[in-house]
Amino acid sequence: MNNKNRELLLEYLQNILSGSYTGHFNISELDEPYRELGQGLKAIHQKLNLLTEREEEVLKIQQHAEMVESYNELLIQMLSKRNEWLLVVDQNSQEILYCNKQKKNGTVNESFCGTCKNRLSFQSELLNWKASEQYSVREINSDNDTYYRVTSFPIEWKEHNSLVHIIVDITDEKRTAHNLTSKAYHDPGTGIKNRLFFKEYMESILREHREATLCYLDLDGLKYVNDKFGHLEGDIYIQNFVELIRSSFRNGDTFARIGGDEFCLVLTGCSGDLIERKIAEILKRFQSERYNEYQCSFSYGVVEITGRESDASLDDILHEADEIMYECKRKNKEKYPELVR
Repeated sequence: MNNKNRELLLEYLQNILSGSYTGHFNISELDEPYRELGQGLKAIHQKLNLLTEREEEVLKIQQHAEMVESYNELLIQMLSKRNEWLLVVDQNSQEILYCNKQKKNGTVNESFCGTCKNRLSFQSELLNWKASEQYSVREINSDNDTYYRVTSFPIEWKEHNSLVHIIVDITDEKRTAHNLTSKAYHDPGTGIKNRLFFKEYMESILREHREATLCYLDLDGLKYVNDKFGHLEGDIYIQNFVELIRSSFRNGDTFARIGGDEFCLVLTGCSGDLIERKIAEILKRFQSERYNEYQCSFSYGVVEITGRESDASLDDILHEADEIMYECKRKNKEKYPELVR
């Protein structure tokens, strides 16, 4: 082998082994006897390049897997310190693959880890949940009157077709919302429903064409009691009246304060005559009792709401009840001119 052929082949081989060759090897530069050897080296070069590319691809996959694993470990560490539960359940075997409440020195048992088992009474419902939809959010009320929001969705977890359940205790949230609703719909002075609740309730009755009976009540002489005996006594006068009406009807009937001395009682069904007789008896009892040095009395007007047969608005109904109430007030004024002004 002459020097020219030897140097070309040796240089090409060194570049292949070092991986530094980036040019194009021209076999035609070799003499005829050495071109077959050059073709062999070129074939080896191509195979080495292919192996290098595969190694780089495998390396990238490994690096990606390591990165995902590190993220998972970080996520697991973060979840282990949070209040909500995170459960990963195998869709087929219903085995719990991961629980963020498990003990560090133990494993998740066939049911739940000790922490969850002691606090989540609906474990079987979670284990048996089927992924009929891609994403589900629902509320569960446990046996101890604790409320949870459960978010569930399917994922692939460590090569298992799995379901993730994220369980958040929302008991305080529900109680706060209930308290806010109660405050929004209740009169702070008497504890009964307020004008806002009454308006929305009546609008639903009229919208749904339900039959009902409305009794409009006006407490007589509240201003007189406030002026002569003070507002504290006026509050007692209101409370005595409210308690009398409330105790005379069912808990399911709606009793609301719509003004300072104005109240409305709403009962299901059209029974105006019956309600009017009952209210008249209650009025007699109220007028016969003297809680202090003043006469007790109220005026009322009863109106039937006939459902589909009526297209009256709430204002129309209140106006009709108000006119009937004033006729009652006129009669009360004749009996107690000082009280009813």
